[in-house]
Amino acid sequence: MILYILRIMQEIERKFLVHSLDFVTEAIQFQKIAQGYLNATPERTVRIRIKDQKGFITIKGKGDKTGTTRFEWEKEIALYEAEALLKLCEKGAIDKTRYLIPKGKHTFEVDIFEGENKGLIVAEIELSDANETFEKPNWLSEEVTGDEKYYNAYLSKKPFTTW
Repeated sequence: MILYILRIMQEIERKFLVHSLDFVTEAIQFQKIAQGYLNATPERTVRIRIKDQKGFITIKGKGDKTGTTRFEWEKEIALYEAEALLKLCEKGAIDKTRYLIPKGKHTFEVDIFEGENKGLIVAEIELSDANETFEKPNWLSEEVTGDEKYYNAYLSKKPFTTW
């Protein structure tokens, strides 16, 4: 019997650029991430991800007008399945290292992109409500929530180094 972890929810997330590496000393964990897209349209994305040695498939719906809220379904899959599905993905892989940084009652996920997106650093915070307040660390820069060019699916097609 295989146990699957399933997560269905409305994702409420804000996204920011990061202007310094000061956050690294605050990190409690980091993870290597490789991901690709079986479908990367604005209406829906189907993502395959390997995070450390675990595989995941995720489906995300189109965001609301602000880009803060959207449907997300995620399921853990066997590593060998994720490796096989990555080979079927559209052109444009995403490689990054994610740092987890606790701030107040939240945890920021800060991604340092590699490969064709090298030079880009983005922080995300998941909230329980779109209007929820949170502590903003001094290493945060411009908010880019809702700006599709900072979505990983967009970056897989039009990498940061080509802007």
